[in-house]
Amino acid sequence: MAPGLGFFKSSDSSEAPVVQISPDAEPEDIGASKSIPPQVTPKSGVYYNPRLDPNNFLEGELSLDAATRLRQMLARPGIVIAPGICDGISARCALEAGFDCLYQSGAATTASRLGMPDLAIATLNDFVQSAQMVCGLSPTTPVIADADTGFGGTAMVARTVYQYIRAGVAAMHIEDQVQTKRCGHLTGKQVVSREEFVTRIRAAVIARDSFPGGSNFVIIGRTDSAQVLGMEEAVFRLKLAADAGADVCFIEGVKTAQLLTSTVEALKPKPVLVNVISGGLTPSFTTKEAEALGAKMIIFSLVSCVAAVHGIRAAMKSLKKTGTDFSSAKGMDPKAFFEVMGLQEVVDLDARAGGSAFDVI
Repeated sequence: MAPGLGFFKSSDSSEAPVVQISPDAEPEDIGASKSIPPQVTPKSGVYYNPRLDPNNFLEGELSLDAATRLRQMLARPGIVIAPGICDGISARCALEAGFDCLYQSGAATTASRLGMPDLAIATLNDFVQSAQMVCGLSPTTPVIADADTGFGGTAMVARTVYQYIRAGVAAMHIEDQVQTKRCGHLTGKQVVSREEFVTRIRAAVIARDSFPGGSNFVIIGRTDSAQVLGMEEAVFRLKLAADAGADVCFIEGVKTAQLLTSTVEALKPKPVLVNVISGGLTPSFTTKEAEALGAKMIIFSLVSCVAAVHGIRAAMKSLKKTGTDFSSAKGMDPKAFFEVMGLQEVVDLDARAGGSAFDVI
């Protein structure tokens, strides 16, 4: 059996019905995506899993499980802010700054791991290996990871979900671009049909609901169709994705505040994610502005990558010109650098275990 096919098993449980949605159906035929109280039968044609109802995540202490914690953050007041990280250093800096959610950008992962542009060059293995490292730094902090197109057909989408869950990822977004995709803020994008997009979402939902022991993994449906087919089509695609089981909706490249507001309104009660990249297609909304416009999640995909390029460029130019790294170090000695990387945690662990290797450091 090909990898992933075993995930698509039928279930006798009424807790996780997976339904078929015609990608050509009109909105009135598929019904609006509504928050349905437990024990209420959902509308025909709409995925519903009572275990994952947002009402179940409104109260109680924040969970130590990252995916559950993210669902709690989504269900409760306030916008979820996730800075884009590109490696262990940027992740450590984000955690040090006090962020309680992180975003593993596909563009950032491709750039940091491969030194290449975001043009469908990085593989699932690249993304998973990066996610394992990032999630291991602070296991309770939710990490949202880019999953591009799912890296193939339905079996690969399911395999992606399984590997992300095992890596400790809390959520992923999957998009409707063709396999030879590109960064969502570049031009010339192409998208697949409605039917193929919904199939990707459905495959992710089935995989999540089939995960051994259960999972609260969050699935984010992303469409890049706004720049190709228009906002009306983009909103319609996300309605289909929501009804197929997507937990969050993400339109890439929302160009105005008014369009963001109308998108949020059209997709209620599903939470909407907005992606802000300085100089990209979306205005540089602040977190407060995005929240006021109705967005529930905001990611800053390239915040660490761009800062790294500027900082490293300046340091290299200074070294080339002066022959020393003294000025670019800005007084940070090796121990101070390692302290940002979790030095004290390692020293404390060794001491608690009865070791003495790092008594003096």
